[in-house]
Amino acid sequence: MKYRQLGRTGVWVSEIALGTMTFGGKGHPVYGNIGALGQPEADRIVGTALDAGVNFVDTADVYADGESEELLGRAIGRRRREVVLATKLLAPVGPGPNDQGLTRLHIMRALEDSLRRLGTDYVDLYQIHNFDPITPLAETLAALDDAVRQGKVRYLGCSNLAAWQVSKALGISAREDRARFVANQVHYSLVSRDAERDLVPQALDEGVSLTVWSPLAGGFLTGKVDRAGAATDADSRRGKVGFDFLQFDVEKGVKTVEVLRAVAARHEVSPARVAIAWLLAQPAVTSVIVGARRLDQLTDTLAATDLALTAQDLAELDEVSRPPAAYPNWIQEAFNPSRVPAANQA
Repeated sequence: MKYRQLGRTGVWVSEIALGTMTFGGKGHPVYGNIGALGQPEADRIVGTALDAGVNFVDTADVYADGESEELLGRAIGRRRREVVLATKLLAPVGPGPNDQGLTRLHIMRALEDSLRRLGTDYVDLYQIHNFDPITPLAETLAALDDAVRQGKVRYLGCSNLAAWQVSKALGISAREDRARFVANQVHYSLVSRDAERDLVPQALDEGVSLTVWSPLAGGFLTGKVDRAGAATDADSRRGKVGFDFLQFDVEKGVKTVEVLRAVAARHEVSPARVAIAWLLAQPAVTSVIVGARRLDQLTDTLAATDLALTAQDLAELDEVSRPPAAYPNWIQEAFNPSRVPAANQA
């Protein structure tokens, strides 16, 4: 396993992170179709990941109505010091009007509940799961900073925010001398490269790590799809829950999978391993979060950290999956003059 720095901190996290959305949820209308793994399966997956050198593990209070955190906490057990443990908050976790959001009230309640379920007295990376348009960012950041000062949280992160929202938060933190976001968890894959428009440049400029969720587009990039983009494996996540949630051009995605299969055949590995290795070769990406329902899935994706794609591989994958530039990116790329003197370009 290889490791990269988490933002501008001195903390090292594994290039492959373990996601735990597959833990718990048996009988749940959503999570029951994603994994519904019980304690024995969670123990095996966590143990295998840690033994392979994974030290970064991600969950959220909303996964399986909190059961994911409970199973994960028990699976980690005495190995807590080996783990950079991350969880998230914002989504509804109860029926009340204040059982969600990023208010000081909910943050304090949610953190205590997550600590109890995880069986720990601190979280290494506490992340807001989305943007709360009602609560002022200043209130949210003040409450999160208090959690850091209390020693219940080591570092802060965010997920699913626009670049301007991340930058605004960083500005408030700098102005008020508060703990800043060190990482942004984003959706990014060969079939969904929207993050490259603003989030990747913003992360590089501000020194914020990008951690990637759904790197295989919910199973689409495993190669187990037909020409119409339908799952050929009924046991896959795509076969069980479909893809209405993830938005991408399926027709273009099928063409991307064809190239992905060709590159995988060249290296005699799975398409999934290539898709993750491609992400690890992209700027600003620190860690790719992978989930698993079976140990063979986990061991295959863990091996992506050792797969070195060639310049030809990267060029072919980039060509077939590259999105059109969005405004103002295209006009900046087309008309910005070179700022390097001609004499220095030799």
